[in-house]
Amino acid sequence: MTLDVHLFPCRSDNYGFLIRDGATGVVAAVDTPDAARILEELERLGWGRLDLVLNTHWHLDHTEGNERLKAEAACEIVGPQEVRRVAPLDRVVADGDTVMVGQTRFQVVATPGHTLGHVVFHAPDDGLAFVGDTLFALGCGRLFEGTPEQMFDSLQRIKAWPDATVIWCAHEYSAANARFALSLDDRPETAAHAQAIFAARERGEPTVPTVLGTEKRFNPFLTATDADQFAARRAAKDASVR
Repeated sequence: MTLDVHLFPCRSDNYGFLIRDGATGVVAAVDTPDAARILEELERLGWGRLDLVLNTHWHLDHTEGNERLKAEAACEIVGPQEVRRVAPLDRVVADGDTVMVGQTRFQVVATPGHTLGHVVFHAPDDGLAFVGDTLFALGCGRLFEGTPEQMFDSLQRIKAWPDATVIWCAHEYSAANARFALSLDDRPETAAHAQAIFAARERGEPTVPTVLGTEKRFNPFLTATDADQFAARRAAKDASVR
């Protein structure tokens, strides 16, 4: 199967994603941080359509474009029930559901923690996932609604996927996350990985996507051995300066 993924920066540190199923031409946006930018990128790419929006959670920097895109593209908006707090939603999905983007199959996986209803979209046949604000390169989302135990369990669900899984996360936080990781981990290989991130950012390059196997090695929130250690690390990161 072929899934084209187009990443573009928007807002202050968000990434927008447009995806196209190679077999059918069906196009989806993953989250809607900026409707104008999404429409501009669609026109620039020449993809000519927007069939679906896949929302990961309700925060406005992920849903703010829903209304305009619904009005202008007549797309179907799919996401967790919590999205209806702030934005239009046509189809509610929950853990275990399937969403088809053309012939590309996405499994909906509940990952509460950042918000209580957060979901991620995992395409196991294509070896990739869109994880919203649950997992970042060398980081994870803040716990705005959930508990450390919930987020730890959510990360364990992602950690169980194959190492080769390509992880598309929704923000460019990698440099700050790398600095925090270095405060906990003095391995030379961790320093080398962090330096590669710093160099990419100095060149203005995105550090997204990342690969799950890399995160299993270096991400301090995935290397936490239990919920208590995770909670301590999350509290320490929250207290640090980005």
